[in-house]
Parts: sequence; structure tokens; C-alpha cells
Amino acid sequence: MIKGVLFDLDDTLYNSSSFASRARKEALRAMIDAGLKSTEEDALKILNKIIEQKGSNYGGHFNDLVKAVNGTYDPKIITMGIITYHNVKFALLRPYSDTMTTLMQLRSMGLSLGILTDGITIKQWEKLIRLGIHPFFDEVITSEEYGLGKPNIEFFNYGLKKINLKPEEVVYVGDRADKDMVPAKNVGMTTVRILQGKYSEIPDDISDYSIKNISELSKIIKTLI
Repeated sequence: MIKGVLFDLDDTLYNSSSFASRARKEALRAMIDAGLKSTEEDALKILNKIIEQKGSNYGGHFNDLVKAVNGTYDPKIITMGIITYHNVKFALLRPYSDTMTTLMQLRSMGLSLGILTDGITIKQWEKLIRLGIHPFFDEVITSEEYGLGKPNIEFFNYGLKKINLKPEEVVYVGDRADKDMVPAKNVGMTTVRILQGKYSEIPDDISDYSIKNISELSKIIKTLI
């Protein structure tokens, strides 16, 4: 019998991929205007490489970019990028259209709800608060808090411990097969993959359920409680 649901955050409850891409491009334009010696296209290639190497939650993307392009530390250019990125991000940050309704429905079923996500704790909390969905969750568990992230199965076990439920009592909802579905399934949770975001076209054969919209989740949960 299902008693709780753990969610990934980025690209599961809101569209992280599209807003981040646009915010980065706007930030680069502002940095170039402030003195970054690069074209937007070349700067984006370098920035994407930095993000790939150091992860999306690394705090020095723009610092490294300025050093790589201009050869020196320039706080004005870096700050211009940070301010522009956050201004655009916050203007675009919205939950998926059916996220709020779905969370309300799950709450009405008496389920415990939690977030289990990679990322810096303060940054992930900021997203939840700005999205307006933080009151729905009993626990917000981050990789920074635990010290290890996805796809480490001990991180998922830690999430279960935090919400005080057994694996067979929990549904895990995420967008990635490799980092969400595989470890959650290996721990023993029921898995629901939401096919949204930049990983939506990557196939998998491990998810118990696949959905294209979060509005489909409540119907699945009702069959499991």
C-alpha cells in the first residue's frame, strides 16, 4: 500500500531546461555588453562545457567563463551575468500547469510528500518557494544535505528514512531514467517517469509507469493506495 510520494524537482515539477537555457543566453548578452571578449555563440559553447564538467549546481560558472575568455577575474562582468541570469530565471520560473492541482489531489489522499533532488539546499528551497509549492512537502532532501547524490542508492535510502516509510510504500516520480528510475527501482520503490524536459526522448525499460503530463499521476496513485 502506497503511503507517500517522493519527487525529483528540476524538469519534474517545472520546466527547468527551457528557463535555464534562456536565462544563460540573456546573461551572456549582458556580460558581452559589459566587456566579455567573445561572441555569444562562442561564450555559450565555453559555458556549456563548464556546466558539463562541473555540474549545473556549481556556483562559479560565470567566474570560470570570464577567466577562460578574458584571462583574468573581472567582478563587474561576473556580477552582470549573475544578476541578469537570476532576473530572467525568476521572471520565467513557473510550475507545470497541472503541478499545483496534482499536489493538492495527492495531499487530499492523505499521502506524505517529499522532494529528493540533486542540488544545493538553499537553491532548491528557493525554487520551491518561488514556485509556490513548498507548503505541500513534508521533507525536502538534497544531495548537499546527504553528501552524495543521484544515482547513488544510499541517497534514495536516506530519503526513505527521512519520510519514515518503507520502499514498497513509496512512489518515486522523476524525469530521468538513469538518475531517477534505475536507483529508485533498485531500492524497491514504485517508479513513475514523467516524459518532460530535455531527457524526455531517451527511452527506458525499467519505469513502472510513464506519463506525459503530471496530471496523469493522481490516477495512477489511486490504483496503488
